[in-house]
Amino acid sequence: MEDLDDRVSVAIIGAGWAGMAAAVTLAQAKIPVIVFEAARHLGGRARSVEVEGVTLDNGQHVLIGAYRETLRVMRAVGADPDQLLLRAPLAIEYPEKFSLRAPRLPAPLHLLAALLCATGLSVRERVAALRFMATMRRNAYGIAEDMPVTELLAMHRQTGALARYLWEPLCVSALNTPAASASAQVFLNVLRDALDGARADSDFLIPSTDLGRLFPEPAAAYVRANGGALQLGAPVRTLAKTEESFILDNKPARYTHVILAVGPHQLDALLDRFALLAPLRRCVADFAFEPIYTCYLQYAPGVVMPQAMTGFDGGTIQWVFDRGRLNGTAGLLAAVISARGSHQDASQDAVASAIHRELAAFLPGLPRPLWSRTIAEKRATYSCRPGIARPGNRTAVDKLYLAGDYTASDYPATLESAVRSGVLAARLVQGY
Repeated sequence: MEDLDDRVSVAIIGAGWAGMAAAVTLAQAKIPVIVFEAARHLGGRARSVEVEGVTLDNGQHVLIGAYRETLRVMRAVGADPDQLLLRAPLAIEYPEKFSLRAPRLPAPLHLLAALLCATGLSVRERVAALRFMATMRRNAYGIAEDMPVTELLAMHRQTGALARYLWEPLCVSALNTPAASASAQVFLNVLRDALDGARADSDFLIPSTDLGRLFPEPAAAYVRANGGALQLGAPVRTLAKTEESFILDNKPARYTHVILAVGPHQLDALLDRFALLAPLRRCVADFAFEPIYTCYLQYAPGVVMPQAMTGFDGGTIQWVFDRGRLNGTAGLLAAVISARGSHQDASQDAVASAIHRELAAFLPGLPRPLWSRTIAEKRATYSCRPGIARPGNRTAVDKLYLAGDYTASDYPATLESAVRSGVLAARLVQGY
């Protein structure tokens, strides 16, 4: 670690989970830091919103027990995961079609028991699943050449109900990319950490509060309490560098280091003065993006789902979360549609109507919702395709770093990936 003198100051552009993780890490080290955020709220693409007087999220997120860095930074800022996250053993439920539940046994016995006892699978499919996991483990979850997830599954006879109700839903949930075009290697990285570690690593961690309170808001309070600053509603449009410092929008303040914690599609305008970064700009220009639609439907308080998280198959919805079970907002259901699809061509009201019809078919006698709101995050994640080139955190410009879930990592675009990237960028500032 290099010696950092009192003249060091760091500007972070973007107050999403990556930017706030970087700010917390620097504040812990007593390094002066200021965060600039164009929006008037924290959290970036994982934030809280106000709808019909109810605090919701712009997307329903699920963490897993293997997200150690996210859990660590939450604890560091006083956001207790044990209080803010509902921890439940791995469970995938498609009512009357498929059910898999991991018992509280030591790893890997919990996974073995879950596969052997799963309903909706034939004996042949159970054996095939166990062989697949054994093969992946023997190969250290690596493949010689990346390929789409569907090709990997076909090679290992993971077809039928196994693909439809287990592997493909896990893929689209983790990578937010359809299995037919998703990176098999990144998917295997997730399986390695979630299913081949400690038993608790496979647990689902479902927020029981809104995303702002989960991390961004306590992180902001922590940064301020440790000498840092945040400016919301403060977009940064231009970035320049002298021999010794960075200049933001021609303002008088100077910064020795800058961390760009914005989306990849927002980098080009900030980097157009840096000839050295032309390859980086071309790299991120090639990124494609995937949406996430979350439709909230507020029903009468007596409307409940069989469990907190229910899988749907064959229609518009992929998962439905019962917010009443999660945070006490009785009758509020959150239906999630990950990745691209025909829903993108429909109006948001049409999407909500289609989702209500699917819910009514599942819950006979379901009344009309009191209100509904569809939130479309059109660039929720980059499209995690085989062999995609992801930039590192260090750039060709000295003391200029990137942070975000799209940067080079084993993981897809998840909260854990964003947090890891932010922490790494901050450590690069410190000279690690």
